[in-house]
Amino acid sequence: MLNVGIINITGYAGAEIARLVYSHPELNLASATGRSKAGLNLDEVFPHLEKTNIKIQEELSDNVDFVFSALPHAASAEKLSQYVDSGIPAIDISADFRLKDINTYENWYDIKHPRPELIEQATYGLPELHREEIKTSKLVANPGCFPTGGILSMSPAVNNDLIEELIIIDSKTGISGAGRTAKEAFGFSELNDNCAAYGTKGHRHQPEIAQELNFLTDNKIKVLFTPHLVSMTRGILGTNYATLKKEMTEKDVVDLYKEFYKNEPFIKIVDAPPATKHTWGSNFVYLYPYVREDTNTLVVISALDNLVKGSAGAAIQNMNLMQGFEETMGIGALPIYP
Repeated sequence: MLNVGIINITGYAGAEIARLVYSHPELNLASATGRSKAGLNLDEVFPHLEKTNIKIQEELSDNVDFVFSALPHAASAEKLSQYVDSGIPAIDISADFRLKDINTYENWYDIKHPRPELIEQATYGLPELHREEIKTSKLVANPGCFPTGGILSMSPAVNNDLIEELIIIDSKTGISGAGRTAKEAFGFSELNDNCAAYGTKGHRHQPEIAQELNFLTDNKIKVLFTPHLVSMTRGILGTNYATLKKEMTEKDVVDLYKEFYKNEPFIKIVDAPPATKHTWGSNFVYLYPYVREDTNTLVVISALDNLVKGSAGAAIQNMNLMQGFEETMGIGALPIYP
């Protein structure tokens, strides 16, 4: 059994990693930290995780073989670096190692990176694009939840040089993506029966999407991304648009997407627009590509669970690859519905 440690288990991402680790046949949750909950049993914070039988500590124990960090950006790189320096393989859930350009990171996150020298050795943890690099990496940067949907929606088209330079990504997310915060805007009275755009002048996930798509092409791709907060707990629904360079039939586009993802265990090309509940609690991404012939526009509807494929499930998928386990181990469960 592989002894794993979770840094900051008391957030939604950390708790979801713990849930998946518990059901994984090759993993043992050996240690966990929580910044404000040290000394408590995990089930005192999350009753549903009672069977993990873990006490939250201030620091991870010395017997961990693998580390997940679910701290916020900057704090994550600072804390995780001691394990990376000691040769323990690790996955960072924050944004600290996703962006390869340090100036882009520091401009968008408005903070000085605590360990910029580690960025080069980090691998972007989207197996559908970087599987072979992940297998040999000791430090993996888990993708953001919004970028996961946006990148997967447009990668086949960008890779085949089908679209003009601008991609528009319109995404709706549930409140769990904001974490366990007590901000006024996230209260029930503010959220219930409500939908609102945010990050309208530029969201931090935009350069991440642009970076990964531009790795697939010699042509410069620009991304315009607008997120929306909707009154639900989990899920991201994306509507992703790009003008086609030439006229294409919908069948041609669908065939291209099916071919691109034919060996991907968690990508489903579907025949009707997906809903967030189609992926609830699972590591699957549903993609519905089609062509608006009246405007020669490629449209891809995407749906995923922001806490699973958008966070914890992707982390387990990456860990499986890094450790040589079967890629779907521990995360192959079907979605919960309704």
